[in-house]
Amino acid sequence: MTATATAHEVSADQQVGTVRSLRDFLTVLEQHKQLLRIQDQVDLEPDLAAAACALTELGETSPAVQFEALGGYRTASVVMNVHGSWPNQALALGMDRDATVREQFFEFVRRYQNYPGEIERVSTAPWQEVVVDANVDLFQLLPLFRLNRGDGGFYIDKACTVSRDLDDWDNDNVENVGVYRLQVKGPNRLGIQTIPQHDIAIHLAHAEARGQDLPVAIAVGNDPILTLMGATPILYDQLEYKMAAALQGGQPYRVVKSARGLDVPWGSEYVLEGRIVARKREPEGPFGEFPGYYSGGHDYPVIEVDRVSHRKDPIYESLYLGKPWTELDYVQALTTCAPIYAQLKSTFPEVVAVNALYTHGLVVIVSTRCRFGGFAKAVGMRILSTPHGLGYAKVIIVVDENVDPFDLKQVMWAVSVKVNPAGDVTILPNLSENLIDPACEPPGIVSKMIIDATTPIAPDTRGDYGEELCAPDHTDQWREKLGALMKELRS
Repeated sequence: MTATATAHEVSADQQVGTVRSLRDFLTVLEQHKQLLRIQDQVDLEPDLAAAACALTELGETSPAVQFEALGGYRTASVVMNVHGSWPNQALALGMDRDATVREQFFEFVRRYQNYPGEIERVSTAPWQEVVVDANVDLFQLLPLFRLNRGDGGFYIDKACTVSRDLDDWDNDNVENVGVYRLQVKGPNRLGIQTIPQHDIAIHLAHAEARGQDLPVAIAVGNDPILTLMGATPILYDQLEYKMAAALQGGQPYRVVKSARGLDVPWGSEYVLEGRIVARKREPEGPFGEFPGYYSGGHDYPVIEVDRVSHRKDPIYESLYLGKPWTELDYVQALTTCAPIYAQLKSTFPEVVAVNALYTHGLVVIVSTRCRFGGFAKAVGMRILSTPHGLGYAKVIIVVDENVDPFDLKQVMWAVSVKVNPAGDVTILPNLSENLIDPACEPPGIVSKMIIDATTPIAPDTRGDYGEELCAPDHTDQWREKLGALMKELRS
């Protein structure tokens, strides 16, 4: 099997605002040696999922991979692992490919706080080149394959689903763009997971109260920033397109109206249009999910697709997920950290940073300055009331402002020496949780835990904490000097 990667160095600054499509970003990845093109023929199963899974085992700098010759399917290529490494994430933000996770976090937060950006509505898009509006057959139109061997069918797992609230149709701010798993159940039928904590569940509830179907547009193969925004737990009245504009440096985000009046990304590869059928539920699953377990079967709503548009030579984008870390963990990393940080910061300006990188933020680590005794527990409880905390955050660790939450060695030191379980561990029973979490009992309900790993301050006088050690003078200078010497030694 042959794999090629072409390198042309470009300035990261030149990329901000210039990536409007998946294709644009693949060019950027290729220029930075972060794209492999597999030119030999591969089978849809098991090769594609196996290759993507293998990439996740090659470390935190793995490239994207594009399969250009698919056995049994001739009209599209498949790309995976587009977001599946820290260099790829940095390049999506227009940063240097070697930017650290901490640097990416603070840059992501800085742009996130520039919300709202602007929308640019145009009349035509590349995905309008081919239109199928009769006898839609997704099995023929898409190169479908299973991601894990026990999946209950084919899943479209990296698409952005667009919906509007029928009770507030003209309000752009409550249009929703979300990444939800979609099971292909028939030639023009999809199952969609609409768990209560997601905005689309609100839209569907309003539509069903009217006895009406909910129009949806499903965009497959999108620019990297929009995919990140679709996975971000922003507020209900914040629009993902306006957040994408903020994240891409303030350049307006370009959209096109679908046949049903929904805003669809200009740069998509495929657009599937249809409707969620009111008051219709069918078994869906099982599916290998982000906690590393199959999620089992549930009754979920059904989408009927009656129109598919796509480019003449479409690129189908998919994402492998399984036991962490996989590409999904990168997609859900900064997109989970930043909203929690912004929402916490508005209540507690003492908050320094938030690490929610692990298993979609089932564990959240936050560093903060504490104003008074008991402050850390208040920060932890505030996390539980955020949009993400309502459905995911289960274990919260709060550390002092001088502890880097992205450095697990520092975090474990704080837990080791500053936690007295008798007073620093708080268990809150029977709270809401995404039913995908296998620890729930019953499904959708779990106890949550706050661990206060901060130094006690008045009026909390527990423990015997004297003067904390600090690094010797000139440590910073020696770190820089020795780092340069080590780099020279290894070159």
